[in-house]
Amino acid sequence: MFSNYLIGLREGLEASLVVCILIAYLVKTGRKDALKPIWAGIAVAIALAFGFGCALEFGSQELTFQAQEALGGSLSILAVGLVTWMVFWMRRTARHLKSELHGRLDAALAMGTGALVATAFLAVGREGLETALFVWASVHAASDGTPRPLLGVALGLLTAVFLGWLFYRGALRINLAKFFTWTGGMLVVVAAGVLAYGFHDLQEADFLPGLTDKAFDISGTIPPDSWYGTLLKGVFNFQPDPTILQVAVWLLYLIPTLALFLAPPRTAAPTPVRDKA
Repeated sequence: MFSNYLIGLREGLEASLVVCILIAYLVKTGRKDALKPIWAGIAVAIALAFGFGCALEFGSQELTFQAQEALGGSLSILAVGLVTWMVFWMRRTARHLKSELHGRLDAALAMGTGALVATAFLAVGREGLETALFVWASVHAASDGTPRPLLGVALGLLTAVFLGWLFYRGALRINLAKFFTWTGGMLVVVAAGVLAYGFHDLQEADFLPGLTDKAFDISGTIPPDSWYGTLLKGVFNFQPDPTILQVAVWLLYLIPTLALFLAPPRTAAPTPVRDKA
């Protein structure tokens, strides 16, 4: 449940901050007349993300078992790729997010209502589609037959909306660069589990071999139905009897990705000044 809460919080807060920046800029510049097109674009983006999530959930139920596993595995891998790109992108642009959005909004204001709707839709829609895909993949991987994964996502999104409102009101000031670095690092750990589970799905669909080749089996020590087994499953997508391929994929993704993500940013070396003869 915690991993799903983290996904809802991290992804939801990005969208909330984008909305707050757009709305605050229009209010401060005296362009409240442009708020309706902005809200219209945001509403369309939310509806699209919700519809995309519903299509993934209900559409997959009509498939055969092998087709469901193949679809789930493929979308899990795609979701991890998108989220990995997103956390690296946000780490680079968090400091300049506000100025970048202001520039887009100025250009849209000059072009008219349609451009305003499109600007809001594109700014929020990308976040919404990524969130819907990764949430679906994570809930699919952590599903334990209870509504807890979805409850965790919902609580994370509600927390993100509340924090976004505080941010807009000026009651909350956070270092966005540090926030997205820490939450991004935790999200990479979650993504590693989703990726490993995605490869397991492909093994169950007979797309990949090695389903019976277990790396280890500690089900007796950590029963999947125990409280601590459920906790590890919910937070890290831990499986007590993973295949060799799952463990290899988990290590090959997590170690280099986390090392690159947490490495300090490179700074350009100063140009040496030559003494004039």
